[in-house]
Amino acid sequence: MTTPPIDETDFRILQLLIEDSTRSHKELGELVHLTGQAVGARIRRMRELDIIEGYTVRWNPGKIGQHIHAFITVFLSSNTAHAAFQRFARDHASVAELHRVSGEGCYWMRVRTGDQEDLNAFLDELLQFGNYRVNLGMAQLK
Repeated sequence: MTTPPIDETDFRILQLLIEDSTRSHKELGELVHLTGQAVGARIRRMRELDIIEGYTVRWNPGKIGQHIHAFITVFLSSNTAHAAFQRFARDHASVAELHRVSGEGCYWMRVRTGDQEDLNAFLDELLQFGNYRVNLGMAQLK
């Protein structure tokens, strides 16, 4: 068994950042009983190890007009469509997430659009790669 690249203190720092990535190194240090400088060094190391890949923000898409939240399972029509489909998904502003999956379908994607008309236009574009199944988000619970 290999040794994990981080210790319990690193893991606690990581959990605290996941809860609120705006915490200062000083505040994190107070919570894990280290100096802010020591916390900063540990965070840099976790970034270098690609344990921390970046930071994010929680936001309300409805406040900026993105009212439709769709989860789409994509069934590609051919094995040669993967590269073109991945390019399409990466470049399309409506695609929030894309996952290649095993099991049912080839990809799962999370899409946000302003309204049903925008979603229909997106789905029409998606047909060039294969078929799909759509589920609409009703409410985010967690």
